[in-house]
Order: sequence, then C-alpha cells, then structure tokens
Amino acid sequence: MSSYDAIAELYDPWSASVVEDVAFYLEEARRSGGPVLELGVGTGRIAVPIAADGIRVIGIDSSRAMLDVCARRAALAGVELDLRVGDLREPPVTERVPLVICPFRSLLHMDTDKDRLRVLGAAHDLLVSGGRFVFDVFTPDAADIAQTQGRWLEREPGIFEHALWDESERTLTLTVRDRQRETTMALAWLSPDEWRALLEESGFDVQACYGWFDRSPYRGREDTIWIARRPSS
Repeated sequence: MSSYDAIAELYDPWSASVVEDVAFYLEEARRSGGPVLELGVGTGRIAVPIAADGIRVIGIDSSRAMLDVCARRAALAGVELDLRVGDLREPPVTERVPLVICPFRSLLHMDTDKDRLRVLGAAHDLLVSGGRFVFDVFTPDAADIAQTQGRWLEREPGIFEHALWDESERTLTLTVRDRQRETTMALAWLSPDEWRALLEESGFDVQACYGWFDRSPYRGREDTIWIARRPSS
C-alpha cells in the first residue's frame, strides 16, 4: 500500500499552487513527439495537460487511489491516459518511448543508491536510442530546514505539513493532513554531483542541469532539473 493512498483525494488541493513545472514538461513532451512515459504520474497534474495536447501518455504509479483520481481528472478533461499500477523500479512497460519523465521530486522516494539506479536503469532501458529522461529533484538549504523543522505549517487552506529533517541521513519525513486524512512519507536527497554520477553510471549523457523550470543555469540553489539522454546506438 502506498502512503499516497490515504491522501489521494487531498493531493490536488494540497499541490494546487505547484504550477511552475507544467509548461516545462509539456514543452519536453512536444519536443519528443510522444509517446511519453511518466513515472509517478499521481493524479495527472502533468499527464493531463500533455494528453490534452494530443500526445499519448503512459502513467505509472504505485498508488491505486491516486490513479483513480487521475482517471477521473482525465475524463473531466476529455482525454485518455494509459494508467498502470506499478513500481518505478520495475515499470510495467515493454514498449520503447522517446521521453521518460519523473516530475515533482518523485525520485526522492528512493532512499538508496541501489533503488535509484534501478529507476534510472529502467528509464534508460525504456528509451529509444537518443531518447531523453527528464526529472527534477531538490537539495534543501539551511534556511528552508530552519523555517520548517518540526512545525505544522498551513500549505493550502485547511491542509497542513509537518517536516522533520535529518541532515546527517539526508532524509525528510513529511506528514500531510487535513481534518479527515493524514499520511507520512519519507524522502531522501542527494547532491547534484551525486545525481550526475548516478546518471552517468546508468549510461546516460547529461545534457542539462537547470536551476529552475525557466531553463536558467543551476547556481547552487535547492532545485535541479535534469535532462539526460540515452546515447544513440
């Protein structure tokens, strides 16, 4: 059972203010021509706009409840998505695609290099020659940790977050709740240099590491957005 099952109906209002990445991933999807494989598709925040642009999307998520919300969201938008319950480390996909995406820091749910390499390896294997893997992650800064450590903060009206940061283990234990629902999830971060090393170990050529979704260069802040290419054979 996924930790997201408990907040599937809460997820969209919780993430309502997260919109800055949609246009970026849509542009990447258009550039690829599709189909697009999204790892951690969730409720379709990224997948539905891509499908609405006429691009086929295969969406993988470990949470059946999140996929149920995603299917409803797609139906309301008048689009079809190919949704499949599965593990990001072993996506239930056999076809090759020109683009694999993993938005909204979903890779941080992998807490060991072994698991990270399994996801990266799966993405690499599912790409056509010259295909791209695009994802975003973050490395928290000291100010963010100090401002949120051990406090209940209202992220959206009536929806609260509680963060416990362990800087030595580089983990975040995040609890999300409203009056009816609550869940706790664990995230683990790496430095950009470590992500680059894992991508190269997985056989990717790193094409870009941006600092934000406007494609500005990475300058040492929290977020990194990666574009990695499977070399042409």
